[in-house]
Amino acid sequence: MLFTKKSATEKRAEFRKGLASGKLLQFPGAFNPLCAQMIERKGFDGVYISGAVMAADLCLPDIGIATMTEFVDRGRQIANVTDLPAFIDIDTGFGEPMAAARTIRAMEEAGLAGCHIEDQVMPKRCGHLDGKEIVPTGTMIQRVKAAAEAKRDENFVLIARSDARAVEGLEASIDRMKAYVDAGADMIFPEAMKSEKEFEAVRAALDVPILANMTEFGKSRLLNKKELEDLGFNVVIYPVTTLRLAMGACDRGLDAILRDGDQNGILDEMQHRRDLYDLLRYHEYNKFDESIYNFQVGDTPVE
Repeated sequence: MLFTKKSATEKRAEFRKGLASGKLLQFPGAFNPLCAQMIERKGFDGVYISGAVMAADLCLPDIGIATMTEFVDRGRQIANVTDLPAFIDIDTGFGEPMAAARTIRAMEEAGLAGCHIEDQVMPKRCGHLDGKEIVPTGTMIQRVKAAAEAKRDENFVLIARSDARAVEGLEASIDRMKAYVDAGADMIFPEAMKSEKEFEAVRAALDVPILANMTEFGKSRLLNKKELEDLGFNVVIYPVTTLRLAMGACDRGLDAILRDGDQNGILDEMQHRRDLYDLLRYHEYNKFDESIYNFQVGDTPVE
């Protein structure tokens, strides 16, 4: 936290520059700030904050129960510990169009580089579940317009997500996406595409950056980086991957303790204390502390 160097304004400008680069930007999901720091250390392009993950972290299903305040708090916690741009899921905007506008202001103030808003009804569903319902196109246009007009930093990236593919079909969903761009969306997030041909059709129809969601166990095959680059996509998110990895390891580790009575057999599967301390930058915090409390004015030590 004390050693991040870039302001939110700088990170937003870098995100915009990355979107214009022609490169596919990889944004793994972070389930907490420590995970975001690891994503930065590994050399990824940015950090994604999933609403489904945040709800799961609170032991809630992804049906719109978590509040705007909870989303803003988690977004701020993550954005403040990394020099990478971070963008966040805001579900349907937490209310009417005016509420969506207020959410944009709150996310800007929290240091986020962007967010995505979707066209589902509330209560919503996870994008890769069946039985979704979507609002009329006009209602989503109002959400997007309100969100776009609320931006104070032109580099804050407003992403419109459409869940219409599963409800109205591909052609109708593309018509919706075009309308969302006209309403002020900077990027489009086509959710739950069923094949590479559908991703290709969306790319061919739109002139703005497009995001691909590579979530495990969903409707879409997991495309690799080269495939997405060839399709012309600009950003890929891996929204729940780190949480699934962590919870899978916890599940196996707790079983081992019940079975064996201790942790000796699973030490090799754990992050070592020294690696945790390195990620947390204990040494740098210690040096920062010493620079405050262990200095002199002239020849007289100050305590």
